[in-house]
Amino acid sequence: MDMPFETHNLRPKRIALFSGNYNYVMDGPVRALNHLVGFLEKLGIEVLVFAPTAKEAAFRHNGTLVSVPSVALPGSRSEYRLGLRLPRRIKRQLEAFEPDLVHLAAPDIIGWRALNWAKAHKVPAVASFHTRFDTYPRYYHMAWLEKYVTAIMRRFYHRCEQVYVPSDCMKTILADQDMAKDLRIWSRGIDTAQFNPERRDMAWRRSLGIANDEIVIAFVGRLVLEKGLGVFADTLDELKRRGVPYKALIVGDGPERDSFTERLPSAVFTGYLQGDELARAYASSDIFFNASITETFGNVTLEAMASAVPAVCADATGSRSLVTSGETGFLVEPGNINAFADKLALLITDTQLREGLAKASYAAGRDRTWNAVLSRLLNNYTEAIAQYPERNWRRDGRRDLSAAE
Repeated sequence: MDMPFETHNLRPKRIALFSGNYNYVMDGPVRALNHLVGFLEKLGIEVLVFAPTAKEAAFRHNGTLVSVPSVALPGSRSEYRLGLRLPRRIKRQLEAFEPDLVHLAAPDIIGWRALNWAKAHKVPAVASFHTRFDTYPRYYHMAWLEKYVTAIMRRFYHRCEQVYVPSDCMKTILADQDMAKDLRIWSRGIDTAQFNPERRDMAWRRSLGIANDEIVIAFVGRLVLEKGLGVFADTLDELKRRGVPYKALIVGDGPERDSFTERLPSAVFTGYLQGDELARAYASSDIFFNASITETFGNVTLEAMASAVPAVCADATGSRSLVTSGETGFLVEPGNINAFADKLALLITDTQLREGLAKASYAAGRDRTWNAVLSRLLNNYTEAIAQYPERNWRRDGRRDLSAAE
């Protein structure tokens, strides 16, 4: 539906995006943000991205990136960086840029600083909810912190005009927690030209020591505790105890690489893959296993589905909106090792069932495209600007600073 002329005139021309990670570690949120920036710039919308940077980037990012002062996180998560502040030079750059909208990707230090800047300069601020940070303390023996992290997140998101979540089930959970005043859906898309079953490569499998008749159970993601690595390994141990044959394929890297290798000595570890190599790994698998409960959207699950690989996932927010249990895969009670093993064993031993779920997964995965979901997000941006109570705009979209003085 076309927007009224007055509303269309308020479509943003300049957007400031703040994120704790944009190009130094590839993960689901970063992939979504880069797709967003690329989409906006193709429409002629200027975007400045403010984020910590590392000496070596993980990939070539979209858009103009402004580095903010940061330090590496202590301990096992040192690959991630924490933005510390918005120095005067960055604030001057923001004021000169005159953004029509500020988009915040995390309730971290620079997210809070950027939110305060937006409020002070009467610029609407929106946020996207990518990660259940409040659940992280469970995996590091600090569960008592969870309620305090939730409270901080709630204060942050309530100050935003809109908060974008990737699925209906995530929206319901956050609404029950009173996490924000205006929750909206920003789903995720898939590049079906890249992720598809035609990428299956049996020669590549054989080069890894995987026989043609072996059933491959794949994990794809960062090797960190909150990805459910313990449940994954315990479930494979249970399959072994039952005498169910399989081959594990682990795609990814991270601080738990060494300990995960010790837990799964017979698994094939490829390290971090991207692009066509990643697509080949998905399509060359037979079952995708995701035991994580911390994602707000299962990007890896969607990529597996588009590759015609049925998924066995924890019945949690990251997978519940993607997998239809019994049709495109199976959803299992989080942490239930025997139930996970039951579903994996069923798919391993029942070829007809596995192939049927693979076809259904492929069909469901192809229904999602980036252009469709990002166009809807842009409409939300426009509405946030139109409804912002303190806005003063010139016809060209810039704020009328004289009216605000």
